[in-house]
Amino acid sequence: MVQIPKSAAASSTPAPRSVPTSTDVARLAGVSRATVSYVLNNSGAVRISDATRRRVHEAAEELGYVPHAAARSLRAGHSRIVLMPAPSFPAGPLYSRFIEELQEALGRLDYTVVQHATAGRHGDEAARAWAELRPVAVLVPGSGIGPEGVALLRRAGARAVVTLGSGPVEGAHALLMDHESVGHCAGAHLHTRGRRRIGVVVPEDRGLDVFSRPRLAGVRRALRGTGATVTELALGYDERSAARLAARWRDLGLDAVFAYNDEYAMLLMRALQDEGVRIPEETAVLGADDLMLGRLLRPRLSTVHLDLPSGRDLAHLVDRAVRDPGAPPERHTVLGATVVPREST
Repeated sequence: MVQIPKSAAASSTPAPRSVPTSTDVARLAGVSRATVSYVLNNSGAVRISDATRRRVHEAAEELGYVPHAAARSLRAGHSRIVLMPAPSFPAGPLYSRFIEELQEALGRLDYTVVQHATAGRHGDEAARAWAELRPVAVLVPGSGIGPEGVALLRRAGARAVVTLGSGPVEGAHALLMDHESVGHCAGAHLHTRGRRRIGVVVPEDRGLDVFSRPRLAGVRRALRGTGATVTELALGYDERSAARLAARWRDLGLDAVFAYNDEYAMLLMRALQDEGVRIPEETAVLGADDLMLGRLLRPRLSTVHLDLPSGRDLAHLVDRAVRDPGAPPERHTVLGATVVPREST
């Protein structure tokens, strides 16, 4: 067995490179450390020329320097992390686009967005897991937190807690999303088209109940006292489930269906057409979300267009709350609904 001398073994392992610091960047760029800090933190407190900013960024890139988030948080007295727990419901294209816009807007305001999977935790237990990361703000989708959880996050240093759901939570800012109005809009539209036996799809995925149940209630409210009937239709998001429902469609005697959203509407429409059900002559089909794919169907899919909150406006709400954590919670109703009639109704 060959023995490798200790000195040779040590020399074969490259020495770890020292981590570049802001002092190194300042030396290479020929500026002060304060200037480096102002430039890399996008501070507007001091006027700095474009040429100097360019030199600092080039020096940082050449050295591989990355600002230390913990050190920056220590100087500021709070972190710049905005925590976004993963939603408990399937995130469709519309919600995903909203989240992308929000993340981009928060990034421009110099916040770091972190998405967090709670691994089955709910309520206060989930809030405790979020608090461990010491975020400056938490954006909670759905009904995933109560007043105790909000208080826990505030004690842990969160300056802003914002909920996106059907009702407000004590101590938190709230974006109120009225899904019952979506169903009401759909039911009223189908009734004006002369439809009187209306089915409403309720997805079998229980994670969607927070949206689907209010939409069903909205259809019932729109048709109350009209003599029209409402039939609840359970539907899984797969072709087999849609085919089973379509196979008994004529026995149900329905002349219209509000299919919860465009994705379920497209799934059910294809199955109905496979069964020879003529759309809209025998059955009108209405979705929601106004997805591009719905316009490519034949017949083109009628839909309820949803006005989601602007990601930019929500980012500025977060920023206001971080700057003034003692301000009273803001409440905004943000979900508008209008029917876009096309060929399927």
